[in-house]
Amino acid sequence: MLIVGIGGTTNQSSSSDAALRLALDEVESQGAQALMVSGDLLKNLPMYDPVNPERTPEALELIAAMREASGIIISAASYHGSISGMLKNALDYAEDLALDERAYFSGMPVGSIAVAKGYQAAVNTLATLRIIVHSLRGWPTPYGCIVNTSSTEQGTGIAGAQEGLRLVASEVVHLARAFETHATIVASQS
Repeated sequence: MLIVGIGGTTNQSSSSDAALRLALDEVESQGAQALMVSGDLLKNLPMYDPVNPERTPEALELIAAMREASGIIISAASYHGSISGMLKNALDYAEDLALDERAYFSGMPVGSIAVAKGYQAAVNTLATLRIIVHSLRGWPTPYGCIVNTSSTEQGTGIAGAQEGLRLVASEVVHLARAFETHATIVASQS
């Protein structure tokens, strides 16, 4: 079982990538394989062009990872109250999965993490992620994690969000296993 983590920043020391790494560590601790797609790979993606079928090696790598995934975790840094253009562009490449037997993210759990300097931007970003996941036919996990990096108060930042990040990962793994079990049962009854 492969869980793909998609980040959306070029900064290797970003809080959103740190949050994603923590979630993917939890994925691995639960016996699933984790793959992080972020930074350099995403910044080298050309703008998604549905008319041009040619894809760069980076785009092919991202598309293959999304196609192979049993679940996805998206970690978005908030840029002006929403996701970054780089992350949105990466998610636009899911359009190349439209004609697959499993179109887009159909039957796939998708966990959402929103990281911002303040709750308002994080809540808006989390809502945007959920809307995109729904549009791609994915199943947003019941819990979406918000990481507020604007304060050093206890309970904020990555340290304060660890339990929530692990919960997002656990829900993705649990749902991916349930979906795979269901598909096996249905296939055996055919």
